Amino acid sequence: MPLKTPSDQHVKFSDQELLVTRTIILDQGEAEEKRQEILSYFHKTFSLYESIFECLVDDEAFYRRANPLRHPLIFYYGHTAVFFINKLNVAKLIDTRIDEQIESSLAIGVDEMSWDDLNDTSYVWPTPARVKDYRDKTRKLVDHFIRTCDLSLPLTQDDPLWIIMMGIEHERIHLETTSVLIRELPLEKLQAHRIWSNICLQSGIAPQNELLPVTAAAVTLGKGEDNHLYGWDNEYGQKRIDVSGFKASKFLVSNREFLDFVTDGGYQNERYWMAEGWRWASYRKAKHPVFWVEQTEGYRYRSMLSLIDMPWDWPVDVNYLEAKAFCNWKSIKTGKSIRLPTEAEWYRLRALVPEDQPDWKQAPGNINLEREMSSCPVNRHSFTGGFFDLIGNAWQWTETPIDGFEGFKVHPVYDDFSTPTFDGKHNIFKGGCWISTGNYAIRDSRYAFRRHFFQHSGFRYVEADELPANEVNMYETDDIVAQYIEFHYGEEFFSVPNFPVACARICLEHAGKGRTERALDLGCATGRASFELARVFDHVDAIDFSARLIQAPTSLQQKGTQRYTIQDEGELVSYKEIKLSDFDNYENIKDRISFMQGDACNLAEKYTNYDLVFAGNLIDRLYDPRQFLKTIKQRIRPGGLLVLASPYTWLEEFTQRENWLGGFKANTGESYTTLEGLRDALTPEFEMVCPPSDVPFVIRETRRKFQHSLSEVSVWRKGL
Repeated sequence: MPLKTPSDQHVKFSDQELLVTRTIILDQGEAEEKRQEILSYFHKTFSLYESIFECLVDDEAFYRRANPLRHPLIFYYGHTAVFFINKLNVAKLIDTRIDEQIESSLAIGVDEMSWDDLNDTSYVWPTPARVKDYRDKTRKLVDHFIRTCDLSLPLTQDDPLWIIMMGIEHERIHLETTSVLIRELPLEKLQAHRIWSNICLQSGIAPQNELLPVTAAAVTLGKGEDNHLYGWDNEYGQKRIDVSGFKASKFLVSNREFLDFVTDGGYQNERYWMAEGWRWASYRKAKHPVFWVEQTEGYRYRSMLSLIDMPWDWPVDVNYLEAKAFCNWKSIKTGKSIRLPTEAEWYRLRALVPEDQPDWKQAPGNINLEREMSSCPVNRHSFTGGFFDLIGNAWQWTETPIDGFEGFKVHPVYDDFSTPTFDGKHNIFKGGCWISTGNYAIRDSRYAFRRHFFQHSGFRYVEADELPANEVNMYETDDIVAQYIEFHYGEEFFSVPNFPVACARICLEHAGKGRTERALDLGCATGRASFELARVFDHVDAIDFSARLIQAPTSLQQKGTQRYTIQDEGELVSYKEIKLSDFDNYENIKDRISFMQGDACNLAEKYTNYDLVFAGNLIDRLYDPRQFLKTIKQRIRPGGLLVLASPYTWLEEFTQRENWLGGFKANTGESYTTLEGLRDALTPEFEMVCPPSDVPFVIRETRRKFQHSLSEVSVWRKGL
């Protein structure tokens, strides 16, 4: 039956109709039936979301900050409605505003950038009544839009109703995050609710966990553009990973199993924690999981709306840092290699669950609000292979920082949904929890939070090899590193050739007349010249003082791809990707290069017997350039080449004045250039092969700001 247009602000559903829903299949059925299906899905989502705010006891509760790193709940009450209006405007599907002040102040949420980065900004929040009025008007506008917009099947990312699905699934995300914030509010600010108070009443003795085998297999992550469900941008694309065999815990870690870590002093022993985790634990003065409440008689458990006796057989709720510390502790205690699963390893477990939302008749686990409004015992929902809770009950942290798959591209209407999380600081969790609905509950959903973030999240552990390198592939967010990547591998500007390539060509032009077994690229930065030298040389050692810089070419060498961001203007950035396959023959020569961190003025003895040494834009950044020249002469074979490139920008922040090679007045009062200083330092062992030449280079700072410089390149040959 078609929905009736809401005469006032309400569309009535039973509680059961609100709770048990399915995300929409977008490529099946008749167009008008699909319109009604989406209309119903919208209203159920809108009403369900409003119902959770009925748990607040009064208006003051809307302004109480449940978490100092998040907005108060008044923001989230209005934010999801604002999202519909703002995104429809961005997509140019409407040109309507309801309340511009609300649409501005409730538009942007808070990502907990750091656990000690308190947001003390003052806001002037609207009243709950004003937000409710705004929500009512939004409901009416979106209702009308769904009924009247163009619609044809299959629905794709270019269709108007895709933006409506985006708004619906966004609201379902915030249904869950709001439930976590409510769980952090003082109980006196909450009240019982006909839906949300129906928590699980079952609890007993926690089962003994054990490790069960999972066989090796290739896993292909990501989905195609023709997928029949709504998806967020990070879900699309493809990544293939060969997963080795491993063992995984039969159950999610229960409160009782985690208690052993707590009572063994886990929160007080730094050896179990990664550096970030120990800083967090010390700052928070953490002694136990956040939803455990310590009382005289022992621990109790904070559910969303009540304090109950500790359900020891329910999954523990922890952040990634705590889960990781537990695994480190368990590794030490058992002598086994215990860690969290990777995203790909979780998919090996997920393959044991044949059903997916929306196709199941009933959820196979504690998920999609199809059971109680809380976690439940970890041994209630069994799956193939002897495992429990492969999906649902609590989210499962993984070791994998989120990144886009190959072929990733942002959706133009929501261009900052995923990309801000591609920073190596947001880890993926999988499987959903009891309140995960819609896209949250499907197999392909990909969500990541900062490692100190609290959700209804727990974990299972695995016994497995060290983390595979191809599980980490993230955008480089260090501005300096990103600038070097762009300088080495990005576009050419103002018809100025790529500088590392131009220098490498000079090297190879002269090297072709002699032996080409071993080359050394000093100050290799992000490694473009190293790859070019490897076209001719049998082996290239590539060394840079900065370990951060050489991580980029190492990633490119090992994984074939590197992503990074470059600044456009202000806080706006572009997201870029380079692939080894983009460059002629790099895939065939990459294994000729060894990237290492090192000090050019104090190299290890093994770096010797080179046919060519290239030092690009390095000499005027060394703390002791004379020492460098003295020692590098001994590392080059007779007849070998030393190629130096530098703009000679001597600065005391890098090189003390007395160590400059040139660029000053000599004792005679005459100008003494760096080229003269090089000649004096290198002769008689070396002679200049040809007159030096200027090679230009352009460094991009922003879309409209560039540095144009000249580097003098001189080529020196060691005598026989």
